[in-house]
Amino acid sequence: MDNNTVIILYASAEHLNSMLILAEFISKHHPEIHVTILSSAPTSAAASISTVPSISYRRIPTVDLPPNLTKDPVELFFEIPRLNNPNLLTALKEISTQSKIKAFVIDFFCNSALQVSTSLNIPTYFYVSGGGCALSVFLYFPTIDEDIGDKNLGELRDFVQVPGCPPIYSSDFPKGMFYRESKTYKHFLDTARNMRKSSGIVVNSFDALECRAKEAMSNGLCVPRSPTPPVYFLGPLTADVGPNGDAARHECLTWLDSRPSKSVVLLCFGRRGLFSAKQLKEIATGLERSGHGFIWSVRNPPGTDNGSLGDEPDLKALLPQGFVERTKDRGFIIKSWAPQREILSHGSIGGFVTHCGRSSVLEALSFGVPMIGFPMYAEQRMNRVFMVEEMKVALPLDEGGEDGGVAASEVEKRVRELLGSSAIGRDLRQRVEELKISAEAAVRKNGSSVLALGRLVEDVTKN
Repeated sequence: MDNNTVIILYASAEHLNSMLILAEFISKHHPEIHVTILSSAPTSAAASISTVPSISYRRIPTVDLPPNLTKDPVELFFEIPRLNNPNLLTALKEISTQSKIKAFVIDFFCNSALQVSTSLNIPTYFYVSGGGCALSVFLYFPTIDEDIGDKNLGELRDFVQVPGCPPIYSSDFPKGMFYRESKTYKHFLDTARNMRKSSGIVVNSFDALECRAKEAMSNGLCVPRSPTPPVYFLGPLTADVGPNGDAARHECLTWLDSRPSKSVVLLCFGRRGLFSAKQLKEIATGLERSGHGFIWSVRNPPGTDNGSLGDEPDLKALLPQGFVERTKDRGFIIKSWAPQREILSHGSIGGFVTHCGRSSVLEALSFGVPMIGFPMYAEQRMNRVFMVEEMKVALPLDEGGEDGGVAASEVEKRVRELLGSSAIGRDLRQRVEELKISAEAAVRKNGSSVLALGRLVEDVTKN
């Protein structure tokens, strides 16, 4: 490594892909900045940046995890970086002997790394992949904690007002924020407090999408009685859809070629998006009754022997009798990994039923695809509130079916609204088309995100 200006990006395995795209964004517009990515993920995970001369990837070893470590996945996302602080300290010291580290940008889940960077006097920034509204919530969380006193957010049964956001019902917050005695709650609270004291915060968003949240933070409303650190909207950070030869093309894309423009809805729910067998049947029935074309990534229900992503589901056992045969002319079912970005970029896609993960939302907006929100875990219920009430890019699904599920009639209704000629569908399509243009403009020369990156680089190099 030479003596260039160095920015270190420290990523948890959960958000590595997003931070790799951030590194490429920095390199594209400021190749004079050397970016080093630190993570415990295998080196092969960083193959996308292997040919970029101003980016390097350094894998840090992981500690052996104690046998009694929590099984809660969100708590683990915080705990693993904390346990890995000794290895992080070694890596930062070694890098510091060869280069001047101007900034250390840490993933939200790597909050504990602040102890290490502070001990080395390295200016530390946070990276929030969840977007501007989510950042408003996290910055305001210590205030919420104070306001509700000894109550638990999960038992509040009321709306909470966060500056720059629509009212959020208490049960729509991430479950890790529900109970103040849980370790995850304490991790969230500690992270929020540290973000308030950081050198700045990088957000995967763009001005046109979440302008009200950005304004609330700029005006100091999310951090009462204290200065708000600088916030940089750099986005949308999404992977490019590269050209592929026909030999590498997924067969669903060839099927899409024969479908009319914007006539097909995609249903895809991320690597952890698993439904019960009962819910799968409700979705199938709703899709069939809607009369519209669909591509559906179907996975085995949780708890089954074949529950992993690589095992194909038994469609005859999981879906209504005769469903596959009856819908074969207008439906395509994917029984394994789905090329989501490539599907969303296809002209025949007119809608997207999504779990409301941030990357999926930004991908859909980048291609001008309106959505139906079907949240499943983590912060996705809160994301749906933002998508429906603030961004106006999605329709919600009523979870008033049996056992809190979504009924077939609700799936049918929303798909018809999204792809049909209703006013609500037309308004949604116009809104996302406008945001698609805004997203493209934000990352072009002199776009809002490129200018924000310039401010970040200027602030970093002045350190």
